[in-house]
Amino acid sequence: MRWLTLVLGMAILAGVASVVIVFRDGSMGSGNASAGQTAPSTPMIGSPTHSEFTDPCGTFDTAATTPYAVSGYWLIPTSDPCTWRSQLQAIHRLGGDTVVRLGFGLSARETDDEGQVLEASTPEGKEPKPDARYARCVENGLSCMKAAEKELQAANAGNSITRTYVYRTDERFGPGIFRCPQMEHEVVVGDAVFFRLLAPEDGSDDPTCDFTREGRGYHLILVSAGAKDSLSELLDLGDRFGIKVFPALPLAPRDPEESTRADPRHIGTLTTLTRRILQDYGDRFKGRESLGGVYQPFELQLRDWPDPSKVQTLQVYAEQHLIVEQELPDKPILVSPYIDSRRRVKYTSTPSQVARGFKALARTGVEIIAPQDGRGTGKVGLFWPNWKNKPVDDSLKPVVGESTYATAYYGSTRDYYRAMSQARQELVQEGVQVDLWANVEAFEPSTSTENCGRQGTRGRTDKPRLDTQVTLAAPYVSKIISYMWSDFFTCGSPSLSQEIAADWDRPIPIEAQRRARQIQDGLEVRGYHIGSAKVTLSWPGLDTPRVVDSATVGWHDTTPIQGLPAGTEKIWIPVDWATVPDDVWIKVEVTSADGRKSAEPVYYHNTG
Repeated sequence: MRWLTLVLGMAILAGVASVVIVFRDGSMGSGNASAGQTAPSTPMIGSPTHSEFTDPCGTFDTAATTPYAVSGYWLIPTSDPCTWRSQLQAIHRLGGDTVVRLGFGLSARETDDEGQVLEASTPEGKEPKPDARYARCVENGLSCMKAAEKELQAANAGNSITRTYVYRTDERFGPGIFRCPQMEHEVVVGDAVFFRLLAPEDGSDDPTCDFTREGRGYHLILVSAGAKDSLSELLDLGDRFGIKVFPALPLAPRDPEESTRADPRHIGTLTTLTRRILQDYGDRFKGRESLGGVYQPFELQLRDWPDPSKVQTLQVYAEQHLIVEQELPDKPILVSPYIDSRRRVKYTSTPSQVARGFKALARTGVEIIAPQDGRGTGKVGLFWPNWKNKPVDDSLKPVVGESTYATAYYGSTRDYYRAMSQARQELVQEGVQVDLWANVEAFEPSTSTENCGRQGTRGRTDKPRLDTQVTLAAPYVSKIISYMWSDFFTCGSPSLSQEIAADWDRPIPIEAQRRARQIQDGLEVRGYHIGSAKVTLSWPGLDTPRVVDSATVGWHDTTPIQGLPAGTEKIWIPVDWATVPDDVWIKVEVTSADGRKSAEPVYYHNTG
């Protein structure tokens, strides 16, 4: 499944306790308590004690009151100094304990005779113009590129800059980003901040910093940075709210022939920039609990590759992830690939093929794989096996046309997560440790009624649809996150986040299985907020559905379930299976004590 400057005075920062938002805490993906899954009257596990703090953005409450099943969200970087605070508070109130930050890409650029960096794209027939952002980088009357080249050639006349790269960010790094400070430094021009980095063109990032011994070719990496460090501010907020932050790694340059692939020709420079940034993180954020890990932002489609070693994007992943392992060995890498299940489109994959792709991806060094569930894009459908001959949902028709689920898709969301869960278990047996999360997409394939900020033609979904996504994915994953908070959870009136807050404790069943309890046989239902629920059982041919009050004749257990998302609980009800026909799909509906029915039932196939 994804991308500027937070400005606050240092005096303000000193008054705000450090907080960071990260995607994991080492075992978050194994069912450890997530901050968002406890009752509102109970302090959240791993969450700071209830308190209030005040800054120029307002007074913020750190108590979570409406914890939902989704506990992590993507964020778009913003230049508004108060937006981070309001977003993190709102996420925390819904039980969120993780945020993933979109980032920026490394880009190779041409330069003119004066060393000015040219724009990335130019209309056909037009002369390329200098990029205004980097044109401000001037040292002693020279462009930063020419200034760097002059100093290199002063050390050895054979030195030259053979290629120039740019990288835009709203972070402001510390001295840890420099390997050779005699040639590398920060450049401040008015309110613009740049970092000038040099890397041998062979990708070695030579630690000797000997520019005199022999003439060499170098790559210039010109970083346009923030006046303030947004990541420091996010981590401070993460500490305050008990949220872990996953900042994005530099995004790899794309293959000009196929933009969906990373270009391995830039690996040396990409890994040099990645190493420098992570070394700086290690210097400045060592021991920070709120730094949960790092996010690999280059999207990849999960499929069964004939030879994964020849897949360009996997090659780039492996090299970049090796740097993370070296520089931040205690921090996990999160990646969110996508799935395409459509039968009528080339290069899509069955659940078993995706499972094999999951294994290949895990072997690139990632510790958390959070596949996009595909419902927002319409590339995967939400349906049960007994629904396969039903017409697809109307909102999917712009993507797959008039069709049944069986003719549109190779499988459902549930089929794909089940297959990847099995692949994960097999990897663990081989000694490859990886967590499986679900990234549920909080949008519809298209909309004609409501645009959500920067999200183009896609509109946000509603809570019943999101509940349904949770139902289909949750039995096979250890955490549920969502793309994305800004703007899909915040647009509209009421917004999706407001819908959730108003209905946060509606039951969400995720699975039903036949289970005996002591000497009595029955049915165990797992899910969220299902205590004291009434369970309705029905199947084809049954005249009157059977309603069982779990609070009266059943059993409720809130003990965390190993391997499932935090907040998952279970109830058990007695069932006389002798009166249930064989080979029927039993529809299991869950209704809360106050009469609210779950948005989606679960189904149990009684195979006898």
